[in-house]
Amino acid sequence: MMNQSTECLDTKKNKWKKIARECFDMIVIPILLALFCSKVLIVNATIPSGSMEDTILPGDRIIGFRLAYLLEEPDRGDIIIFRFPDDESQVFIKRVIGLPGETVRIVDGRVYIDGSDTPLDEIYLKEAPQGSFGPYEVPKDSYFVMGDNRNHSHDSRFWEHQYVEKEKILAKAVFQYYPRIRMVE
Repeated sequence: MMNQSTECLDTKKNKWKKIARECFDMIVIPILLALFCSKVLIVNATIPSGSMEDTILPGDRIIGFRLAYLLEEPDRGDIIIFRFPDDESQVFIKRVIGLPGETVRIVDGRVYIDGSDTPLDEIYLKEAPQGSFGPYEVPKDSYFVMGDNRNHSHDSRFWEHQYVEKEKILAKAVFQYYPRIRMVE
């Protein structure tokens, strides 16, 4: 009798262990993987404003790759997700225009780098930009960034700290998953 009772208790304990293990596998492991991905591999961002129209629209959801700049430097034209230099509690998304050590000058809405007579070819702009700015020399290990909707973008031209330090870049925007699925360029 005693033996049968012990076997029954062991069976119940094993059943509860199996249930606990399955719950762990179904709940805890996915949560840990999601946390790892969001802290180490990706940034999940929702676009709050129209400063990057028509490339990215308000409400679009974007995935940024955190490790993109581990082995290479940001390049002109990259769309980056970064901590806003004037208030690091905010996260912004803009396009890299000026690289470290370059001089950026904007004349009648056209961007010139290092005194070039030829403006940047910016096919991604929403409309013909207006205004002038600079010249401005981008500090070492920093980037000058602007929105694609230049006439309605709060970007490097208007900030107190007119550049984004490389260490404040969170990710390179690479993929849009809502409301449509596509690569971000």
